[in-house]
Amino acid sequence: MAAILQLLKPIRYWTFCNPFTYSATQSVAWRNMRSYMWHKGQKSPENSLCHPARKVNICSTSAAWRILTTVNTLPGLEFSRASASKASTLNLHSSRAMRINEEDVETFDSLEDPRVFLQLRPEYQLHSYNRSVTYQPLSVSEGELILHKVTVYQDNLQPQIIVDYICKLSSLPAEQHPVLLSSTSFALLCQLSVKNIHLFDAPDLISILKAFVSLGIPHSHSMLDVFETNFCHKVWGMSLDQLLLVADLWRYLGRRVPRFLKIFYSYLNLHWKDLSLSQLIHLIYIIGESRQAPQDLMQKLESLILKYIDLINLEEVGSICLGFFKSSSSLSEFVMRKFGDLACADMQHLSSYALVNILKMFRFTHVDHVNFMKQFGQIAPQRIPSLGVQGVMHLTLACSALRFLDERVMNAVAASLPPRVAYCRSKDVAKILWSFGTLNYKPPNAEEFYSSLINEIHRKMLEFNRYPEHLLTCLLGLAFSEYFPVELIDFALSPGFVRLAQERSKFEVTKELYTLDGTVGIECPDYRGNRLSSQLQQEGSEMLWNLARKDMSSKPEFLEALFLLETMLGGPQYVKHHMILPHTRSSDLEVQLDVNMKPLPFNREAIPIEDVAKLRLKHVGVNLTDDLMNQLLKGKSRGHSQGEIESDSGQQPLKLEEETAKPVGSSLCNKVDRLAGLSPPTCLQAPQVKLAIQLTNRNQYCYGSRDLLGLHNMKRRQLNQLGYRVVELSHWEWLPLLKRTRLEKLAFLHEKVFTSAL
Repeated sequence: MAAILQLLKPIRYWTFCNPFTYSATQSVAWRNMRSYMWHKGQKSPENSLCHPARKVNICSTSAAWRILTTVNTLPGLEFSRASASKASTLNLHSSRAMRINEEDVETFDSLEDPRVFLQLRPEYQLHSYNRSVTYQPLSVSEGELILHKVTVYQDNLQPQIIVDYICKLSSLPAEQHPVLLSSTSFALLCQLSVKNIHLFDAPDLISILKAFVSLGIPHSHSMLDVFETNFCHKVWGMSLDQLLLVADLWRYLGRRVPRFLKIFYSYLNLHWKDLSLSQLIHLIYIIGESRQAPQDLMQKLESLILKYIDLINLEEVGSICLGFFKSSSSLSEFVMRKFGDLACADMQHLSSYALVNILKMFRFTHVDHVNFMKQFGQIAPQRIPSLGVQGVMHLTLACSALRFLDERVMNAVAASLPPRVAYCRSKDVAKILWSFGTLNYKPPNAEEFYSSLINEIHRKMLEFNRYPEHLLTCLLGLAFSEYFPVELIDFALSPGFVRLAQERSKFEVTKELYTLDGTVGIECPDYRGNRLSSQLQQEGSEMLWNLARKDMSSKPEFLEALFLLETMLGGPQYVKHHMILPHTRSSDLEVQLDVNMKPLPFNREAIPIEDVAKLRLKHVGVNLTDDLMNQLLKGKSRGHSQGEIESDSGQQPLKLEEETAKPVGSSLCNKVDRLAGLSPPTCLQAPQVKLAIQLTNRNQYCYGSRDLLGLHNMKRRQLNQLGYRVVELSHWEWLPLLKRTRLEKLAFLHEKVFTSAL
């Protein structure tokens, strides 16, 4: 027995994962208290690359606990005792927190750090697990004695004795836990607990589960299936405090328990009004960590949030936002504005962790709280250097999603990233490049910033193979900013990667591939690398056109602009609604003008069949003389000029309407056709000017400005390269006109079309 319990190198069963997260220690005040906090919540342990456990069968007492021990870790993830203690839970008010922050802002404990709110009220201790609570320590000799009794009296141990033994053994020194887990006597004790589990009441089961957490039992062990099933049977007989504690213990074990939570949520649907403030906040945390929740329950919890809104502190606001965000549950605009107001009242003392979580929810709900974003723009630049890269990514992504461009924030991000770009995951690189590209902003250190991130893409190609959608996001963000790393584009458009992206990505990536391919075709004329197949190009074009057509056809302001343009120019054959650049994901109204700035009937799809037949008449022998041509041109020009003068002077508006209702470009063609029977090519001459008329909305611009976002700026750039003149019917001009007279709208469109063509 002494040999079994020999002192081994301690193994800590908690997640101290790769330095990709965004922790930072900030000075925090909640109402009347100040404390230091770490930053950022992330994945549950089962999704991280830390201490994978093997599933074993509990029947074999001789081998079960040897397999159960967690000493088999992935290469490179074993840490010394010094590094382990460094990552242990920080006490609030501890100056040591600031020292760790100075040493490494990327350090983050994904299990403890999101739980700091549990230390803000004493009520949380009633329904949460706190590993810092110490119990009466058990000596090694006492442990040996207990294990000896288990071996000798195994057939006569009473249920309460089994519970007592398990709890006492969990109080052994931490360095003895791996040895205990490899003990056949302890495996036998756990087997006895499973055998007698039907005799335990809820407090007994909770005590055993606490002991398992203390000992670091692997979350995948099959023994825990039995305990989850038993807890499921007891849900309706337990109190809210007990249920929350059990859910919290499962979370601490890193084990997903969907069956238990489903029954727990059913219970809550009947008892939700009984939740206290601390129970409500803790429940929302558990819901977020489990990534699941019925939406009807979330709506009920939102009503409770409003009930307690005046009692909730800022860190709890951050926890609420994170819980709703992780469970993909929305909060109403009213609640988000209340949260924004609370944060604005004392944002200087809001921890960076809570700040990022609130921003995540603003991003998710698309609520524009102007005062919050203004204050955020003031405090974020000085916090960014002490924020881990994941925090920086989330701040930047929130800015782009909310279309909020603050150069101070973006410059701080760009300045802080190059020295620590190695800490970025593929996702971080992708979202940061996407955010800068979306906001169409290049920082002062653009060359250093972009070169460091592009180099990091090269270094992380293996990771991008696992998450191919991130590489496409990187390249699109770079394309918005006019950066085209040819070797990466060639790889992304290669048949092998395209196939990989379609098979492995959980997202539909055809649109991204098509946008990248179309952009390269226009902006990289010397590119000779891989391109998408014609079949994929066709699929992408049809997919995007269906979306754009459905979107524009549902907008009254667009339909009226289209109808009035057709009226003004002479019919639908003079205007074509289509995607000039399908890969840019939005449609345009195209108009073509000849050398005399007259519209051309180029839209053959809109020309009636009988008119097409007339255009195809053969020559009937009428000679087109110079005198006849001059007469026709002179007469037409005079009429058109007169209409314009009347429009400018404001006189005889009915004359303008009559003139604009005629086919301005087709009248001449029709007269000539009737006289000379000309074939279409003579009338449908090559256009002198091609206009791309775009009806814009506020979501295409940075918030509160007239600066185009990256995708729309890129589209105009490419239209210009192809020889189009962009005519913008901006929302700040066109929408107010919808309430004005028809003649005013026609005059506006006439000026836009013909002035832009000059």
